Amino acid sequence: MADEQEHAILAMAEEGIALVTLNRPEQGNAHTQQMRQCLDRIFRQCDGDDAVRAIVVTGAGKAFSAGRDVEGVLEGREFPGAARYRALEKISKPVIAAVNGACFTGSLELVLYADIIIAPERAVFADTHARFGIIPGGGQTQILPRLVGMKRAKEILFTCEPLSAHEAQRLGIVNKVVPLEKLDEAAWEMAEKIRRNIPEALRIMKRLINEGMSKDLESGLQLEAREHTGPINPRGEGRARMTALLKKK
Repeated sequence: MADEQEHAILAMAEEGIALVTLNRPEQGNAHTQQMRQCLDRIFRQCDGDDAVRAIVVTGAGKAFSAGRDVEGVLEGREFPGAARYRALEKISKPVIAAVNGACFTGSLELVLYADIIIAPERAVFADTHARFGIIPGGGQTQILPRLVGMKRAKEILFTCEPLSAHEAQRLGIVNKVVPLEKLDEAAWEMAEKIRRNIPEALRIMKRLINEGMSKDLESGLQLEAREHTGPINPRGEGRARMTALLKKK
């Protein structure tokens, strides 16, 4: 099944994996308000579809995304706040960003909310807000220090210098670096590994991790404990799997 929009395309695989493609290749997939609205609709559609167990996001053409559309920024056609990027974090399904090329500024804010990032060796990451006198609005000043540490985050944000895929991996931004010709395969393999597991468990664990990152360790442990109360008692598909495993012994 494929749902085509002007600036983004949703393709649904029978295996329960949704592929979302940023679709402005001639403009380097730069974000416009229309693209963000389109992506928000697609993400909500995927989140509400029980058949979807994992989502892969990538870009058409050579770039993942050049960031926000410059013309739109100059003309004041801006879209408000971090909510435009946090859609990926709020999706209950695991999201894999297959960053196929340049990933700058606004698009870096976007992918930092993905759960897993896979990139080819040619991918480049950078934040250029300071170069143009713009204050980040997608959470960059808060998410990046928590991910790479305060000193490295300041260096990335203050200098606007690009990071190679391998350097981004060393900093913990990227999970895996692969040759370009292996990117789709690697993203699909990761999605397939996730797809095999129980959706309800994945949904709860994603929420616990995301909510826990804003708390101290003790509060985070209490958050987890509230989900893990009473005896372990798997239900539904999980119980069926465990019963089948017992019968094999």
